[in-house]
Amino acid sequence: MSPAVPWEESYLGRLRALTGPEPVLMTIGARAVLRDDGGRVLLIQRNDNGRWALPAGTMELRQTLRDCAIREVYEETGLTAHTVTPFALYSGEHLHTNAFGATYQHVSLAVRVDSWSGDLVRVTDETLDAAFFPLDALPEDLSGSVRPTLADLGRFESGDPFRLA
Repeated sequence: MSPAVPWEESYLGRLRALTGPEPVLMTIGARAVLRDDGGRVLLIQRNDNGRWALPAGTMELRQTLRDCAIREVYEETGLTAHTVTPFALYSGEHLHTNAFGATYQHVSLAVRVDSWSGDLVRVTDETLDAAFFPLDALPEDLSGSVRPTLADLGRFESGDPFRLA
């Protein structure tokens, strides 16, 4: 796994440097649901806003969505995802303005991490903390995408088709 690309050198960081904070940019990325043997879900506490979220982020040039999901899990948790199953693609969600005042419309593939290895790293360059939580005891300060994504995964695992939203 290659080291994390600093924001300024990332595709989105270079694009934002060219456009400034004003225009809404569309991003393409992935979010990952990773569970332990007890069914607890892995969440990271983001360092930009302090909210708990699923490991997620944007693609880099010449990267696949699969590889994006695997890279983000590694960068934010130290865990290596080996296999993933896509279950939803979100493209029509509301606009999101980040802590730095830049607005984006995210197109995000949600994947279930089917196998993984490694030891959880709780604090990284991108996270304040990371931990596994039972579904009935998620932290209060959750990112808005966590509960709908987990609900969509539950429906997918119950036999509903891939969700295109």
